[in-house]
Amino acid sequence: MAKAYKGIGMEGVIASWYARNTRGESRGYAKVARGVSEQLPDGARVLELAPGPGYLAIELAKLGRLRVTALDISRSFVRMTAENARAAGVEIDVQWGDAAHMPFGDGAFDFVLCRAAFKNFADPLGALSEIHRVLAPGGRASIFDLRRDASREAIEGEIASMQLSPLNRWLTRWTFQHMLLKRAYSGEDLARMCAQSRFGRGEIRDDGIGFELRLARQA
Repeated sequence: MAKAYKGIGMEGVIASWYARNTRGESRGYAKVARGVSEQLPDGARVLELAPGPGYLAIELAKLGRLRVTALDISRSFVRMTAENARAAGVEIDVQWGDAAHMPFGDGAFDFVLCRAAFKNFADPLGALSEIHRVLAPGGRASIFDLRRDASREAIEGEIASMQLSPLNRWLTRWTFQHMLLKRAYSGEDLARMCAQSRFGRGEIRDDGIGFELRLARQA
């Protein structure tokens, strides 16, 4: 189920705009980080795919009990994540690469996390296969993203919670309507991809305007 990405490239000024407008705890970074951490023992190896500016990876690293790696195909975001981690005083192994061709060995991680990026992957099925490969036996993954059937009212509520300027509210609303929703997956899409992947199945949970897809590699 490969698809060519037809959106704007997340480099340069576009990446900087995205970083400014996704900064802040209204995005729930600390809450997601705590939820992941509660599932894992001390020293667990966590990979965040497509971390963007690295805000969630930094919250994971701040907890002080996980070994955090971040992988992004945007060189701008790789640089931002590394810089933001240094500024926050935390250690993150930041690498450049494609989610469908990861530069990691088999079984390298105990948990893989991807938030708000899966719909943009050119080869989502390839990414699922790679997630399975890099997970250790018994490892788990969570993919969070936008639901195709998210209502306009729910999206407006999400945008309002981001506390943006009027111009950025308009730009964000336009992005949702003309880019993100068109690329988002339905529950049926996700179930079909899971069935075709090495995972075989996944658990899909509604999560606000999005979903959480939970995956597990058999021990």
